[in-house]
Amino acid sequence: MSITKHPTEETLVAYAAGTLDIGRGIVVAAHVEMCAHCRHWNARLLAVGGALLAEAELAPMADDAIHHVLARLDTEPQPSAPSRLASSPAPSSASPHALQPLDLLLPKVARAYEQGTWKWMGPGIHFRPLHVPSSDGARVFLLKAAPGTRMPHHTHTGTELTLVLAGAFAHAGGRFGRGDIDDADDTIDHTPVVEAGETCICLVAMEGKLQLLGLLGRVLQPFVRL
Repeated sequence: MSITKHPTEETLVAYAAGTLDIGRGIVVAAHVEMCAHCRHWNARLLAVGGALLAEAELAPMADDAIHHVLARLDTEPQPSAPSRLASSPAPSSASPHALQPLDLLLPKVARAYEQGTWKWMGPGIHFRPLHVPSSDGARVFLLKAAPGTRMPHHTHTGTELTLVLAGAFAHAGGRFGRGDIDDADDTIDHTPVVEAGETCICLVAMEGKLQLLGLLGRVLQPFVRL
């Protein structure tokens, strides 16, 4: 596996600092799990952060601070037990990953969240939500597209961070294979096309809505539930 598309430096810094929203945080953590290059960068960022904390002036704590922390640990909800995913598409000689069940393709960080059922989005395209708590309307889901599928021309009203788990797709921004990250927002419009030979499966964090473009997009927009 050769990963060539990574999160931006700003995204990696926000992830290491713990300031990234939960949806994109899950996708970046999944990429870091798959990518030795970004694991190295994350370790360096954490080391820098630790050094800065070590030099920071200590603030006094209230006498009952430890009791408040323990009380929160007792009441915080625990992540839902991971559900098993359906099997991956039929085996293909194009890639050894097609022989693995989908739950093995899903990075460990995402397995802690319960998944919904697969839902039809369009010809050859299905999505499956992950039940991730969010207060800003962000969604995390699996997206599955059949080989050769041409996604509708679209943009976004917010951010969309996509991690390829199997297969590959391409658009004007390049080719994205297993482990690659595609980072899009309202400044980007594209028409991804899935490569032939293997179903493409992605882990996606989306904030805002998918906005279809063109005449066909205006016709299909009412049926898009992302």
